[in-house]
Amino acid sequence: MNQAASDTGTDRKFANTLARGLGILRAFRASDSGLSHAQIAERTGLPKPTVSRLTYTLCELGYLAHGGRNDKFRLGPAAIALGSVASVAVSFVDMASDAMQELADETGTLALIAVRDGDRMMLVRTWRPRTASTIWLEPGHRIPVYGSSSGLATLASLDEDRFEALEPDDRLRDFRREGYEQLLAQGFVLAPPDTRYARNVNAVSVPYYAGEFGEPVSFSCGALPADLPDDRILSQVGPALRDVVSGIEQRTGRAPALSRRG
Repeated sequence: MNQAASDTGTDRKFANTLARGLGILRAFRASDSGLSHAQIAERTGLPKPTVSRLTYTLCELGYLAHGGRNDKFRLGPAAIALGSVASVAVSFVDMASDAMQELADETGTLALIAVRDGDRMMLVRTWRPRTASTIWLEPGHRIPVYGSSSGLATLASLDEDRFEALEPDDRLRDFRREGYEQLLAQGFVLAPPDTRYARNVNAVSVPYYAGEFGEPVSFSCGALPADLPDDRILSQVGPALRDVVSGIEQRTGRAPALSRRG
């Protein structure tokens, strides 16, 4: 279930109305030209009357905007300003940009950074190769933690307290253990074939400890399986991605993400 619509009434400190409002903002994607009430309801799992009340409030506060009664909603100036402040505060993303674009061009893969968002990984930046066609996933797109290389890299280097807060089952524990062993052996991870959430995407990931978030994020490269088979990941793309992340760690003075795992 979408996080905005989940029942968190057991936690007295949790503000459900705030969570639902933020869930509406998170429903927007970079390629959207606007969303209707029905589209927002579908993406968030919230009832339409609730969506209507929340969009009204968000418009009044400047986080959403729309041109008229039947116009679609778009992110407003307050949301744009908040995003600009956040992008400046997270300096490693811009620092990585040139190296990640070069990696995308050299490998013909979609290079990206993904952050943990509950039980999903959210893409926050992508770099598409300039001279090759490949899969295209946009910032804001979410993929499962379990079954993705991005999720595997993050889980493998997540500290024990944050991992246990996920209330993991045996399947997730085994998945995390596999990622930890891969990081120790080769410095990058790829989800085992029998766990992959999508059969039309192959990907490799390396964790990076983002001090701004207090936990690791994942740097990844992905493409269609025909363009990025596992043997190419192991021999070429994985080591290249590992070297890019290592260079960013050296520039930022950060220790490898795995070294921070408790």
